[in-house]
Amino acid sequence: MSVTVINPDGPFLQMINTAKDDPESQYTIIIEEINRGNPAQIFGEMLTLLESDKRNEVEALELSYRKSEGERVYIPENLYVIGTMNVADRSIAMVDFALRRRFAFVDLEPIFGSVWRNWVHDQCKIDEAFLSQVEERMYALNEQIAEDSNLGAQFRVGHSYVTPSAGEIDDSREWFKQVVETEIGPLLDEYWFDALDTAQKAREQLLEGL
Repeated sequence: MSVTVINPDGPFLQMINTAKDDPESQYTIIIEEINRGNPAQIFGEMLTLLESDKRNEVEALELSYRKSEGERVYIPENLYVIGTMNVADRSIAMVDFALRRRFAFVDLEPIFGSVWRNWVHDQCKIDEAFLSQVEERMYALNEQIAEDSNLGAQFRVGHSYVTPSAGEIDDSREWFKQVVETEIGPLLDEYWFDALDTAQKAREQLLEGL
């Protein structure tokens, strides 16, 4: 008879233990939408252990929900924690300052250019000249969004909207039209919910002449 043993630790503790057992290697754990919850409730004592000067066994803490009496935990130096967040999401409050001071922040920009064009062309067989048109229109749209005092650069439309997952696309114009009508267009309606004529005009400019 086989017995399956379930690891009682969550993903974070599992990564901590793996990194401790292999100190010569580097490990990374990625937490998506890290600002959607309450950091104090989610991380608990781990919020303190994230600090760079507490990444050692001397600073280990006993957790509230320990597995055994006297068990102490610390986050090793070879475990890197990356959190992603969308600062343009209006449903999320400002980043908790206790969380902010424990991380370095890096802004990710919408990226088009030759890398994007070459990948989409190679993977989906979309004509490069057409992709250049798409790129120009997305740049123009993002410039308009960045200059809007009610929006700003953080609301720019990312390249993922016009990056097909995979597979050859037979009709590139129909593909782009569908993306604008079902994905980018509704997003613009939300951006300019109090000025829908602006959203409609931006949508039309994306498709003009195609």
